[in-house]
Amino acid sequence: MSNKIIPIILVVLILSGAAAYFKFQQKPYEVSPSGLIKVITPRANQLVQSPITVKGEAKGFWYFEASFPIKILDENENVLGWGIAQAQSDWMTEEFVPFEVKVDFESTVQQKGFLVLKRDNPSGLPENDEEFRIPVILEKTQPQQTVDLYYYNSGLDEDESGNIMCSRQGIIPVQRKVPVTQTPIQDTIKLLLKGELTNYERAQGITTEYPLEGLSLEGASLNDGVLTLQFNDPNYKTGGGSCRVGILWFQIEKTAKQFAGVQQVRFLPEELFQP
Repeated sequence: MSNKIIPIILVVLILSGAAAYFKFQQKPYEVSPSGLIKVITPRANQLVQSPITVKGEAKGFWYFEASFPIKILDENENVLGWGIAQAQSDWMTEEFVPFEVKVDFESTVQQKGFLVLKRDNPSGLPENDEEFRIPVILEKTQPQQTVDLYYYNSGLDEDESGNIMCSRQGIIPVQRKVPVTQTPIQDTIKLLLKGELTNYERAQGITTEYPLEGLSLEGASLNDGVLTLQFNDPNYKTGGGSCRVGILWFQIEKTAKQFAGVQQVRFLPEELFQP
């Protein structure tokens, strides 16, 4: 082997080893200067879109009643969106506790911004105050509209004796934002079928049996006030007792009827949602 080649190989090996060492040493999260809160996603200078899912871990005393606020700011400190991070396990500890939150924000252009996590400090004492900022690149957001997804609260559906009535009385809305598209009804029904309730909503007694394994919305058509929804249910998950299928039916029906022109909802195949 040439004597000239050996030094080159050594240099390559040293550089490769240094790169591997540096990569190994990188933390898989962003950590605050105090070390009290770690953000797994998003990472610094990452391009983010709305809604952004923020996940991480924080020391238990960052929380107040199992939560703390999060904001999205632009470079000029304008608030573009905010949310409440919820502890995913017991927060009454001095150990790190996982948190998660989805934050909607509106940005008309792609721009630099900040994810700001604020330690909840009801005492107002400076020693209990802390803010952690992560620089991010905010993606231009698609125009959005607010819609209602209807879920079920059995606590609102009881007779005088406390019996569950399985009626429309327990069907209540939660608000979500969806992109403005040419298919708003289909987009909203598909979001309902995902069954994505927040921890806060579940704590209020709101429940759902969605998602149902294999169930999907294949199409929708509106004629003379009648909305026909075509589903695929290969695993026959829409059947069951009259109470259950009634609630499943009512959730879709109520969600669909919020849209102008929808007076009646029809399901295909017709054997869907039958006791």
